[in-house]
Amino acid sequence: MSKIKNSSLAEKGRLKIDWAESRMPVMITLREKYSKTKPLSGQRIAGCLHVTKETAVLVKTLVAAGAKVYWSGCNPLSTQDDVAAALAEEEGVEIYAWHGQNTEEFYWSIEQTIKAKPTLTLDDGADLIFTLHSKHPELAKEVLGGTEETTTGVHRLRAMGKDGKLKYPIIAVNDAETKWDFDNVYGTGQSSIDGILRATSVLLAGKNFVVAGYGHCGRGTAMRAKGMGANVVITEVNPIHALKATLEGFRVMKMDEAARIGDIFITATGMKDIIVSRHFKSMKDGAIVCNTGHYDCEIKIGDLENLKEGKREIRADNEEYTLKDGKRIYLLAKGRLINLASAEGHPSEVMDMSFANQFLSMIRLSKEGKNMDNNVYDVSEEQDAEIAKIKLKTQDIDIDKLTKDQKKYINDYSAGT
Repeated sequence: MSKIKNSSLAEKGRLKIDWAESRMPVMITLREKYSKTKPLSGQRIAGCLHVTKETAVLVKTLVAAGAKVYWSGCNPLSTQDDVAAALAEEEGVEIYAWHGQNTEEFYWSIEQTIKAKPTLTLDDGADLIFTLHSKHPELAKEVLGGTEETTTGVHRLRAMGKDGKLKYPIIAVNDAETKWDFDNVYGTGQSSIDGILRATSVLLAGKNFVVAGYGHCGRGTAMRAKGMGANVVITEVNPIHALKATLEGFRVMKMDEAARIGDIFITATGMKDIIVSRHFKSMKDGAIVCNTGHYDCEIKIGDLENLKEGKREIRADNEEYTLKDGKRIYLLAKGRLINLASAEGHPSEVMDMSFANQFLSMIRLSKEGKNMDNNVYDVSEEQDAEIAKIKLKTQDIDIDKLTKDQKKYINDYSAGT
């Protein structure tokens, strides 16, 4: 039933998954616990999320908890074909994903997972949820609930909820502290730099490294670029984020100014049209441009195409655009997620917590979804704390506990000087 690129890659994929499992102790702890009680028995989960070795650990854990899983990738260039091949051989899993899908194939794959009439959805970018709502509203009404993995998707879903368009409750996994303060910052930062280096092999030290957006993902990327010796410049529209970047020691300016001095540009905003024609025109010869936001609309590639005199793939995931004035600009990974298209995505250790939130949210929705309103919900503080505690325990780290008197003091409004 699955559709993948090459089933002969399965053994290589299994080795990758084994490696990820050795780095994801929280997920393994949860798998061992819930494989006994199987709280997801009878649930049909449709997932639309990057097919990586870490995702495979999540899928296997959902199956171990009793679910039947139907999966597609959430980005045309992020699927690891060897991992997809390994998952296709797993009992209880159907997967429709391969690297290099076109737009039609991408949505066809999502449609295959919807044919299973899912009771729960697990999304990254909200394409699955939106497809269900727009094309299969009768099936959406039967879904107990869903989760959303990334900032861009949460924004889409909160807008739908505000307009009263959601047909089932959504848990914003992205907004959990154990997700976005770790995955988005440390995961995006490290893996985005990894993707840039794999696609270019350039020296970062001494380069002017422009980061568009200083949210969690931009902050993590800026931090890692600074650690590699780059001169980091931040562009922002949010005054608070811009002030934070300034106090972290980064230069803050408009993109119009940054475009003239930057050597490497990376967008991390979740907004379209961040780098457009006038910016390309003012860039240096040899400027490198990439994106780490979920969609490929942050860099206006159509503008670059209109400006070009010639174009060639000079390295894997690296296209050289020669402009009419002879200047060269290098676009990485076709403007898609640099960390997943050119590298392997976030390290397993940080996805351990993100996917623990996904897993526990699936269990919560299977129990409570039918009694929840059709809104976007945050992960509970209790779940966040539980995951952090498990992570610390697997690292042999102990922390202090409040005494009874300290707990009493927290709520003692009469205590003073």
